[in-house]
Amino acid sequence: MKNYSNKIAITTGDPNGIGTEITIKALNMLNIPPRDIVIISNSKVLNSYGTLNNNYEIIEVDYDSKVRAGEVSASAGDFSFRLLEKACQIKPKFLVTAPTSKEAMNLGGHKFSGQTEVLEKFLAHDGQRAEMLFVSKDLRILLLTRHLPLKDVPKKLTKALIIEKVERLRFYFQNKLYINKPSFALCALNPHAGENGLIGNEEESIMLPAIEAIRNRGINITNPLPADTLFTNGVQKYLRGEKVPYDCYIACYHDQGLIPIKSVASEKTVNMTIGLDIIRTSPSHGTAFDIAGKNIANPESMIEAIKYCLY
Repeated sequence: MKNYSNKIAITTGDPNGIGTEITIKALNMLNIPPRDIVIISNSKVLNSYGTLNNNYEIIEVDYDSKVRAGEVSASAGDFSFRLLEKACQIKPKFLVTAPTSKEAMNLGGHKFSGQTEVLEKFLAHDGQRAEMLFVSKDLRILLLTRHLPLKDVPKKLTKALIIEKVERLRFYFQNKLYINKPSFALCALNPHAGENGLIGNEEESIMLPAIEAIRNRGINITNPLPADTLFTNGVQKYLRGEKVPYDCYIACYHDQGLIPIKSVASEKTVNMTIGLDIIRTSPSHGTAFDIAGKNIANPESMIEAIKYCLY
């Protein structure tokens, strides 16, 4: 197999969503030399959404169905999955993934809650686990739980899970960002951090014991803090162009972490998968079926996802 270890691989995502369009727009705007990029897609799909200015290498993945912009289909979901599978097989230096539809992938027979979980299936080894990190400049947010119903979050949030994820986060900072002693802020699960057990006891029964164990490992982390005031302070500094107080905020669940960063940097936020041998970046938005095929999709988040891999 050809060696792609020095390249950025880009998958175009669901063929009926905006993924191919924003990939073409982003690459044309960035004008990256062809030697640095390989696109994993299908020529028919690419030609349905525009023309690339550069002669990038394309790894063809079969797609026999018609491109139907805006349609959720099993064939599109299967294609999206096979793009990821191929990307993992070639082992690039970085992987950038355009948005996929969880519904379509499940219709196609691939029972995953997102691309992060697919990448973990194909790339993880020796106990590795994929983690979801959202980044805009120095505002970074790790999710302790990902695509779960809110009612299931307290069941998933254990002392062991918190310790493991914070350890992986420290490893990423030390070995990829070369920040030896990062500072982490932990969001409480309950309003007002539980008010000493009056409105929830997870902070006292689960999170504080985890924090004690984490600090014993030499990691700088706060007690569980009310997420509203914690993020208000950090976001205000971000908007003023000042240094954010912590190297990473750790959110208990999906919306707790994504609402603040998307509110202030929706088009500049990059969704990252860390914890595996290959770092993956992706736009922070989804397939946007409602505007697919209209040539009005904004490529900014895709541009940021690709730029992250360039520097």
